[in-house]
Parts: sequence; structure tokens; C-alpha cells
Amino acid sequence: MRIITSILIAPLMLIAAPPARVNTENSGLSGERLKRISSAMQGFIDREEVAGVVSLVARRGQIVYLDAQGHQDRDARTPMRPDTIFRIASMTKPVTSVAVMMLLEEGRFTLKDPVSKFLPEFRNMKVLVPTRPGEGTESSRTVPAERQITIQHLLTHTAGLPNSYTGRTEVAARLSSERKPTDTIADMTQRLAKLPLEFQPGSAWQYGPATDVLGRLVEVVSGVSFDQFLQRRILEPLGMKDTQFYVPDEKLPRLATVYAPAEGRGIRAAAPAVEMRGSRIYFSGGGGLSSTAEDYYRFCQMLLNGGKLANARLLSRKSVELMTANHIGNHAMWPSLSGNRFGLGFRVLADLGSAAHLGSVGSYGWGGAYGTYFWIDPKEEMTGIVMMQIRPYTHINIRQDFQNLATQAIE
Repeated sequence: MRIITSILIAPLMLIAAPPARVNTENSGLSGERLKRISSAMQGFIDREEVAGVVSLVARRGQIVYLDAQGHQDRDARTPMRPDTIFRIASMTKPVTSVAVMMLLEEGRFTLKDPVSKFLPEFRNMKVLVPTRPGEGTESSRTVPAERQITIQHLLTHTAGLPNSYTGRTEVAARLSSERKPTDTIADMTQRLAKLPLEFQPGSAWQYGPATDVLGRLVEVVSGVSFDQFLQRRILEPLGMKDTQFYVPDEKLPRLATVYAPAEGRGIRAAAPAVEMRGSRIYFSGGGGLSSTAEDYYRFCQMLLNGGKLANARLLSRKSVELMTANHIGNHAMWPSLSGNRFGLGFRVLADLGSAAHLGSVGSYGWGGAYGTYFWIDPKEEMTGIVMMQIRPYTHINIRQDFQNLATQAIE
């Protein structure tokens, strides 16, 4: 384990020590060029835009770069470590999507099956539409959904489910998403299904709570709780010993504190480690997991290997190919995802010019609400993971810089 040497040059600023691991033998990457990552990440820390960062680069089946910089808790002056645990939020979604595909491979359903076959609360959905002139005084009305929500719609965020941050159904969705201490994901799906859809299923792309519904689908189809399915079928086989929904007490000292931009300049603590004790009965397939960089790398390497890591085969190679295809056609996505389409659980790079960052067509990945991010590049046999805890994070370019700096090291 790397020991970080802290040389104070200003309050809470650190001189970057050498990366914990830069072994580029047979990787086709330049060790000297990879070191540019450390300098760039240290810049974000020194400018007090993040408290600390763990960054990892792997190629051809080996970790070639691993660095932990800054603090996992600035007030306690706890150094960031390679095994620091992070809330990975929406990086849970690809894990949930793999669970769904495992059940598909067992013949439990097809992607075109309506989810109401297993979750009957979604059987008779309504869609909220603007009121036309002469139809009444209300600004909107509901009409019957023209088609059933399918499992494919949920995996691709084309189901039309309401979300709590945008659209006509925003307020209702926000109220519906407020959880009680006794709630389970079954309670969540029941409430969600009572709300009108934002659009007709399959007619548009909009990010939302679909993957939480998929977690409940896994429970119903498999007959075991979602957390147990992940533990037995994915986390244990892959050796992901530090990935979980609720961080146990003995691991809390390794959990990074969440930060938020402070008023004016710098950052402030926003969520202490104790917050992750939680209810221990609500298992969010859309954003509930915590993990480490090396744990999540094992998951990424499984996908890069075509569904297998060491002796553990989770998926067939053809299932991974299907997951990384474009499933949404030309539906509009966020401007920040220019050049990308969406597969079964993550974005897929389709146009390098529109994306305007280094990479390969066919690479795929996703990020989390606290700044965590990963990508997998099958053409270059390469994976990159960057972990931090800052929300919001869109005002800094740390994800883009990390991917560019890792990719520019290819010889």
C-alpha cells in the first residue's frame, strides 16, 4: 500500500508523491506520459475543487497506473488511499444491468417482454401530455400509454418514467421519491407506477429511475433480495470484497467524505461517513452501491474480457456485445454526451468528432452523482476509473481531463 508523504506548501495543499503503481511492462503505455495524470489531479486538489482523487488505468489485463492523492477527509486530515471507499451512485447501474442480462441468459425473460409481466403495477400506465386548445383549463392531461414498458425500455432509459429533476412530472416524481425509513424498492416501484409517464414508451431518451425498477425486477424473477443476488452472483465471484450497499462499521474509516462547492471558493464537507449506515433494507439498483477503484476495476475487466474474469463467467461474450450496441437510434441525449448513444446500462461512443475527446468508437462507460467515472475501450483493451466525492461536479472537467491524459499515454 502506498504511503502518501504530505509536504505542506499551503493549507490543505499536498505535493504529489509518485503514483502507487506505474508498471507499464507489455502494456503499450508510456509510464512517463501516465504521470501527467498525477500532475493534473493534483491541480484540482490544489485549487480546492476536490478534496482527493484515486485514479486507475489498466491495459491488456493489468493495472498499470494507480494513484491516491489528497484527502478522503480534509477536516480529519485523513489521506486518500488506494483502498478508500466511495459512493459510486449511478455507477451502480451497469452492475444492475449485468444482473438483468444474467437472468436473460437463463431464459427468464426477453428484452421485449413487458415489465408488467413481472411487476403488474406497471400494466396500465398513463402518459402526461399538454392540453390542446379547447380541451379544458388544465395545462396537461393524461392519455393511455400506446404500448407496454418493456425490459429493454428500462435498460435504455426510454420507458418514459418520471424523474425528479426535469419535465412535466418533475414535482410529482420528487414527492414520490421521498423515502420512509421502512421503504424497500418494492414500495418505490408501487409509488412510481402510480405516476404518469413523461412520454410514450420508446419514443425518447430521458435519464431517470428505470434502473431502480430493474433492481426490483431482479428480486421478483430470481426470488431473492436484490442485495443478495448481487452478492452471490456478481460481487463474490468477481472478488469485489469492498463493494456493498451499506458500508459496515469496520469499513467506515475508509469511506470518503462527500464535498460540495463552498460559497465563493473552495469546498465544504457535505456528507460524513456515518451517513452510509442507512436503513439497510433499501437496495437502489440505480445508485446505491459503494466501492473502491480496484474493486470496480474487476467489474470493468470482466466486461472487457467478454463477460469473464479468471474462472468466473458472468455473461457470454454475445451478451456484452448486445449491451454495448446502440439501442436508442437517434433519440436526443444530454449535450454533454454528444457523440454517444446508449446501450443496455451505459453510454456508447459512436462519433469521435462530436464527442471531441480521446478514445475509440465503441468504447463505453458511465459516471456517478459524486463525480466517479469509468470507461472501457475494447479496441485498446483499456479501462480507466477515477474516484472522488464532490457534488455537483459538472463545473470542473476532471473526468474529461483524466480520460484524455490516460489515453494520450498509448504508444
